[in-house]
Amino acid sequence: MPYPHADCSLGRVTTYPKIELHVHLEGTVRAQTLLEIAKRNDYALPADTVEGLEELYRFTDFRHFIDVWILTTNALKKEEDYRQMVVDYAAEAASHGAVYFEGIFSPAERVRHGCSWEDVFEGVCNGAQEAKELHGVEIRLTPDIPRGFTQEEARETVEWCARYMDRGVVGVGLGGLEAEFPPEPYEAVFKHAKTLGLGSVPHAGEVAGAASVRGALESLQADRLRHGIRSEEDPGLVRELADRGTVLDVCPLSNLRTGAVANLHDHPLPRLVAAGVLCSISTDDPAMFDTDLSRDYEAATSFGLDPRSFYDAGVAGALCDVRTKQRLRQIGDSFDWPDYSRR
Repeated sequence: MPYPHADCSLGRVTTYPKIELHVHLEGTVRAQTLLEIAKRNDYALPADTVEGLEELYRFTDFRHFIDVWILTTNALKKEEDYRQMVVDYAAEAASHGAVYFEGIFSPAERVRHGCSWEDVFEGVCNGAQEAKELHGVEIRLTPDIPRGFTQEEARETVEWCARYMDRGVVGVGLGGLEAEFPPEPYEAVFKHAKTLGLGSVPHAGEVAGAASVRGALESLQADRLRHGIRSEEDPGLVRELADRGTVLDVCPLSNLRTGAVANLHDHPLPRLVAAGVLCSISTDDPAMFDTDLSRDYEAATSFGLDPRSFYDAGVAGALCDVRTKQRLRQIGDSFDWPDYSRR
């Protein structure tokens, strides 16, 4: 394993239902599968063994993670690759209790490296449909615009998202190098997305501070925030998030792996929850961060926080239709939840 396990003493928790709102599908492809895909696509990875890839995934900081992300995820080239990554992750997520997840992918990045928009979107959407049939997991899709990409690429991403709204695409995000590229320049693109009926789910407050979060809320009209943990640097912003009911997609072990937090004990999650901020729990890039949905929930509940609150926040933050939300609430209401406050 490329990392020591987080200090979570609650045991493997797969028994209760889970919702995941923040998972990059390209980052779910496990090492052995990635090697197989690279071989069939004649793509040279920076390592040619499982052990080599796991060693590569020892990230020194967020920029290093992005560099490795680009080198490895570009092995994905064809419709079948994108379909496989969704189906495989749905099987994994279901084994950890997932009943719903929103998958992120970065189509413009794939197109820059020779793929077609249609192959990427068809593969992911076909995978989501197949995954539901095989594994019973409800899936919606929220593609990312990579920070630093051109306005034309950003707008084209939005236009392709709109074409696939009837196939489960429900929102658009903004990802990548947050500290180098603030949200404000993408204001017009996200305004256009909202007029088309797409939700706004940008990354903010992961490696950049509270100003990034405020920019995402005000300039990008964010419906939900991916990460958002550094909003705690501004108490007024934390109160605003709580008052708005804005859900944060918190990824505890991702934050630890990239150095966004120094150690799990100091993670902002319990302080944000105590302040009334709705927080859901996700893996971010489980194959690259040596985690899975159970382990991230273990990390989150190790603070004595209630897993039901994470589930309810997931329902609140989900961009799915009303009927699906009602079904998710029924699942939550019918489950006999464990009481973690006593542990």
